[in-house]
Amino acid sequence: MNITSQQYDSVIAICRSLFINKMKDYGSAWRILRLPSLTDQIYIKAQRIRSLQENEVRKIDEDENGEFIGIINYSIMALVQLELGVVDQPDLNVEKATELYDQKIALTKQLMEDKNHDYGEAWREMRVSSLTDLILQKLLRVKQIEDNKGKTLVSEGIDANYQDMINYAVFALILMKNGK
Repeated sequence: MNITSQQYDSVIAICRSLFINKMKDYGSAWRILRLPSLTDQIYIKAQRIRSLQENEVRKIDEDENGEFIGIINYSIMALVQLELGVVDQPDLNVEKATELYDQKIALTKQLMEDKNHDYGEAWREMRVSSLTDLILQKLLRVKQIEDNKGKTLVSEGIDANYQDMINYAVFALILMKNGK
């Protein structure tokens, strides 16, 4: 296993642990959220990160790490919603939700590995602020696709955009941990 794969797994272990603990606290209440609501939650997180990156004064003592983790976990929820659809009442126990989480992450990590091979780990030379901007761009794309009722003419679908957001957020967390 290469260093990127190990670093990726380390970040996801933190995200997964938080997801499981929140499932124990709240159950799968997130299952009632429609995709645009999840997209908006991710957008709020990304805007918060951008604000933290641009503003010297912080009135709430939080950092970017928790927001990037939120982007990862909300994006996984969105991928689950894309597959299963929205429900009126929570319907997943911790075990089933964790199984779905692991499935979505496995597919997303494979996408990262494929792109990482083709792009030669170019992300390692990027700024965290650029990754934030790319996440915001992906969110605006997703919002447009949602406004188009999920239809695209030549572009990748919503799922690929959520996967890219997960991978960009993982990259940002790796870079921040390494002092970039």
